[in-house]
Amino acid sequence: MQRRAVKNLTFALATLLASSLAHADDLLQRVQQKKQITIATEARFAPFESVENGKIVGYGADLMTYVLKDLPEVKVKQLDLPFQGILPGLDTGKFDFVVTSVTVNKARFEQFAFTVPIAESTVALLKRGNDDSISSLNDLNGKVVGSQSGSGQLQVLQAYDQKLKDAGQPGLKAIREYVSFDEAYADLALGRLDGVAQSLSNLGPLIKSRPGVFSTLSDMLGPQTYYGWVGRKDADSASLVKLFSDGIARANRDGTMKALQEKWFGFTMDVPADAMPEPSI
Repeated sequence: MQRRAVKNLTFALATLLASSLAHADDLLQRVQQKKQITIATEARFAPFESVENGKIVGYGADLMTYVLKDLPEVKVKQLDLPFQGILPGLDTGKFDFVVTSVTVNKARFEQFAFTVPIAESTVALLKRGNDDSISSLNDLNGKVVGSQSGSGQLQVLQAYDQKLKDAGQPGLKAIREYVSFDEAYADLALGRLDGVAQSLSNLGPLIKSRPGVFSTLSDMLGPQTYYGWVGRKDADSASLVKLFSDGIARANRDGTMKALQEKWFGFTMDVPADAMPEPSI
């Protein structure tokens, strides 16, 4: 009899919890009630996110720790995923929020809810340090350039290739797509590529870590753009997106963001703290 009573009580409590979660007003409240948030990250994007000793570290990880002080009792379940599956997974509800460096563009801006910027993502051209055949962007005609599949950087590279062709020039010989930028860097170093289209904020630490191997051109491949974190663009996710966005804005205003940028990049970036600027491409 006692066992049956305990079993019934356990079932009743489980039912009550499930009912409570089902009737929570929005995603943020459900996260607070479950005391867990599921975050998607691509941890092959140093210095924003990378893995050291089995732990995700970097600028994004430190900034997230700062922001989530607003949810002290919530445990973070952080998934390390290929970038190509992150936004589709968010869209289908596989996780609650994306804490990885997502370049804002028109298509993403319309489909998803972005936080305020976490860093600048303006795209530069990385080349081998000893390659004198590329001294300006016009020298990319007939060259093979790589970038990450599905990335905003790839979109900028494709747009620049079209710009060359619209001006009556040959354009790129080929654009190669990679699962991760690390693979593209390796092919560039080995001479299998002539260049890699990547955000300048990522390239400073890379060039510093491999002196003489790589360099960049002074001119950018595309317009000024920004990285942000991303949630679903619906009423259910709105308060969670706001919590992250407000935390990032606070870090921007109180100096935490610049301190973390100096730590991970070796330089600082001035980014808007009030809203994500509407993208031009």
